[in-house]
Amino acid sequence: MIDGFTRVVTAVRELPPESTQQAVGYPSLFLLVALGALVPIVPTGAIVSSAAVVAFHQTSPLALLYVFLVSAVAAWLGDTALYWLGQRGVRSRNGSRWLAALRGRVTPERLAQAQERLETHQVSVLVLSRLVPAGRIPVMLACLLAGMPLRRFARGDAAACLAWAATYQLIGILGGSLFPEPWQGVVAAIGITVLVGAVPGLWRRLRGARGAGDGRSADGVPGNGAAGHQAPGDGRPGNGVSGHEHP
Repeated sequence: MIDGFTRVVTAVRELPPESTQQAVGYPSLFLLVALGALVPIVPTGAIVSSAAVVAFHQTSPLALLYVFLVSAVAAWLGDTALYWLGQRGVRSRNGSRWLAALRGRVTPERLAQAQERLETHQVSVLVLSRLVPAGRIPVMLACLLAGMPLRRFARGDAAACLAWAATYQLIGILGGSLFPEPWQGVVAAIGITVLVGAVPGLWRRLRGARGAGDGRSADGVPGNGAAGHQAPGDGRPGNGVSGHEHP
């Protein structure tokens, strides 16, 4: 038994560096992406882009294809598992911690927007939800509340995960092509994914600030308590809270 263990250790040491990276990297990539889909706090986009950078610098012609397939399958399995857990909460009278966690990550305004888009575009909205940062959970919750069957969700989410994996792999390829060293490409890819993820939140804040400045909400609807409303009776500007004077 000791002799067999020694042979295994020797064989691992004699593997080429790329083979060792692939033997460890692909299972790790799968686990991290699946975990990130199930627990939406892991930056899966940056993980896929970093793996694509490493694969870009390898000599194996199929390395990038493996990264794409592993990422897409892991994301799809994670999404499907999370949706199934959410369905159990919807069907239960007391809900579930998974459904509560999904609700806690979505504001009522974003949920309403996701429900409206789901009614208009049906399953195709799943593809966009995967590509837009922080757009996956609101649409998934809208699908749950609409009673979409798991099989239908899984079919639509398959295309979404393929598009998502391809997008972040292209970011990694871009980072890998710009720099000669893999670690430099990884840093560049992570920076790009962080920037892409920050843009939607920054845009919403700018719209919210602009809406507050002109008496409108972030979606352009006139506000219901913004400064500039007049108090009834004397025509003087209101106090910006309820539109009524203090007693």
